[in-house]
Amino acid sequence: MVRIQLYIEGGGDSDEQDTQFRRGWRRFFENAGLRGRMPAVFRGGGRGSTFDDFQTAVLQKKAGELPLLLVDSEDVPTADHSAWTHLQTRKEDGWEQPSGTGDNDVFLMVVCMETWFIADRESLRRFFGQCWRDNALPKWHQLEEISKEKVQAALDHATAACGRRRYAKGKRSFTLLENIDPAVVESKCPSAKRLLERLRNP
Repeated sequence: MVRIQLYIEGGGDSDEQDTQFRRGWRRFFENAGLRGRMPAVFRGGGRGSTFDDFQTAVLQKKAGELPLLLVDSEDVPTADHSAWTHLQTRKEDGWEQPSGTGDNDVFLMVVCMETWFIADRESLRRFFGQCWRDNALPKWHQLEEISKEKVQAALDHATAACGRRRYAKGKRSFTLLENIDPAVVESKCPSAKRLLERLRNP
């Protein structure tokens, strides 16, 4: 049986953040029906260090191991670009595809994790409750074509009345990840669907 090692961007650098990161992803994958095929999740922290850890895993992988990489796209990818092409041509990255990896070994959150959150508006309403401002979140039809800046600003505005519960990256990210419905997310975000299909069929 293939053992998937999934290297994911983010998660901060404290023990508490590490716990939240792992719990959030575990529950998201459980809710996606992956209980019997749960990947081993590795917290990458910074974007560059996540890629470095993935490259090391590729070089040192043993029989039966399958390292995969998951990072934000940060920018809206060009339509005809693969994930590797996007990461190579993006000025801030310039990552070369490691030898021995293919297009099915790298995955993007397009454009960021918050895009997956706003895909499931109903879960956001339940999570934030009465302070949630639904009309502050545009009803975008093609979520993966919306810039990171617009996505994060909309989520900030929609939770502006929530006081200490207002959305803040890191503080709320992985609790939200536990609560969103993967089926809804993959129905609206092709990048999420691509990842989950790979995990279901390694």
